[in-house]
Amino acid sequence: MAIEIAGPMLARYDEILTGQALELIERLHREFDGRRLELLGKRRERVAAIAAGGSLGFLPETAAVREDRDWRVAPAAPGLVDRRVEITGPTDRKMTVNALNAGAKVWLADQEDANTPLWENVIGGQLNLLDAVTRKIDFSSEAGKRYELRPDDELATIVVRPRGWHLPEKHLLVDGQRTSGSLVDFALYLVACGRLQLDRGQGPYFYLPKMESHLEARLWNDVFVAAQEFLGMPRGTIRATVLIETYPAAFEMEEILYELREHSAGLNAGRWDFMFSVIKTYRTRGTQYQLPDRNSVTMTVPFMRAYTELLVRTCHKRGAHAIGGMAAFIPSKDPAVNEQAFAKVEADKRREAGDGFDGSWVAHPGMVDTCRAVFDEVLGSEPNQLGKLREDVQVSADQLLDIGGAPGEVTEAGLRSNVSVAIQYLAAWLEGTGAVGIFNLMEDAATAEISRSQIWQWRHNKVVLDTGSVVSTDLVTQIADEEIAKLGDDPTRYTAARETFLDVANADDYTDFLTLPAYERFP
Repeated sequence: MAIEIAGPMLARYDEILTGQALELIERLHREFDGRRLELLGKRRERVAAIAAGGSLGFLPETAAVREDRDWRVAPAAPGLVDRRVEITGPTDRKMTVNALNAGAKVWLADQEDANTPLWENVIGGQLNLLDAVTRKIDFSSEAGKRYELRPDDELATIVVRPRGWHLPEKHLLVDGQRTSGSLVDFALYLVACGRLQLDRGQGPYFYLPKMESHLEARLWNDVFVAAQEFLGMPRGTIRATVLIETYPAAFEMEEILYELREHSAGLNAGRWDFMFSVIKTYRTRGTQYQLPDRNSVTMTVPFMRAYTELLVRTCHKRGAHAIGGMAAFIPSKDPAVNEQAFAKVEADKRREAGDGFDGSWVAHPGMVDTCRAVFDEVLGSEPNQLGKLREDVQVSADQLLDIGGAPGEVTEAGLRSNVSVAIQYLAAWLEGTGAVGIFNLMEDAATAEISRSQIWQWRHNKVVLDTGSVVSTDLVTQIADEEIAKLGDDPTRYTAARETFLDVANADDYTDFLTLPAYERFP
């Protein structure tokens, strides 16, 4: 075996980094990493073509897949039939217990945007998942409060989100090369918990993030087939829900379902990363492809509405679940803030349930009941809305591309918010925390990506703010220092976060993912 563990072997790590798990990672790396890197190259080619005047659209070469009305995805797997409320969160010990106990139908156990890829988090999260599946997990707070799992029939179904195709794992090397964070997270969970989940009457389930094409979905499907064969699991045991959270993927939803159809568990509207991808894809095409302040781009904006309507129509046409987007609000100690937050969450979930979504996401246990109540009212005794085909929906490429139709303006307040949120989030991320409460919202890496991408685009386009100031390198740097001063903490806590943020926000060339240079700051 030519796989090397380059990170420390701490207590119990040998329960996750077993010989079988390492062998699977090595096999998957050798068979599939070349394709992964090639597909990442195709992403860059697409962005270059758009920068040169091209555009996104529905693919003519896959029209036969879209026009064939007969194919369907696999029937819903045990534990994934009713998904009316899903909670998301990192795989630290406390969140693992709280998420499983929260009353949600599904827990998105996040090894990606709500997590940071510190070696201790990568392996520690897998240990927490193993302990959850074997009911050996508990947690005691500093105040002495003890958290334990409820009975099995009251727990959420675990669906693990591995890292995206673009992220490496530098602590597991094959022939001296970094492995794929996606394949590492997937293989470690599958080996440690896959058979145990089958014994419990469920299975190993995954959420797949940040894919940009059906070819990337085909790669995941081939990985699933190879891994199941290696472990002697029946083909189709693994099920995966795909986050449609990149702009290119919105034009390939049917093809993505088709590629994964024997392993598919549906699609999710990953709204925050979708906005990031919109900015990223058309970042150099001028102000007509520019979004206003982040908080003014709601789900009722025409191009966002087209995206979610098409997602429900596509899923139900193929017998797949359609899962709505994140409610990022978190309960506050301020009653007025709380009242407003719960009202916004309820309105958001009513829109989704009315549109035909089968369930939706929340980021905090305190929001589970609000989401559940809305979907209970619409679903009644039914577990989902797969029978609501939404044949009334007809979405064109032009509707999906109507970025300029988003109302709103670029303001100094919006710029300051982006700067402050990104730096606060990065400071926590670099300390090892990936889900952070900021200004009464639960933020993850997607928020920082939107914030720094908007700033890069505004600076690139020399946008004039409502105050008359032009967004420039000097202005962004000045605001960064002013916003850090407002936080009232020791400013040295934000030194690395400030440097990382300014390196990408003020760069001449756009950095594809903020988390890549940030990862290099980790040991």
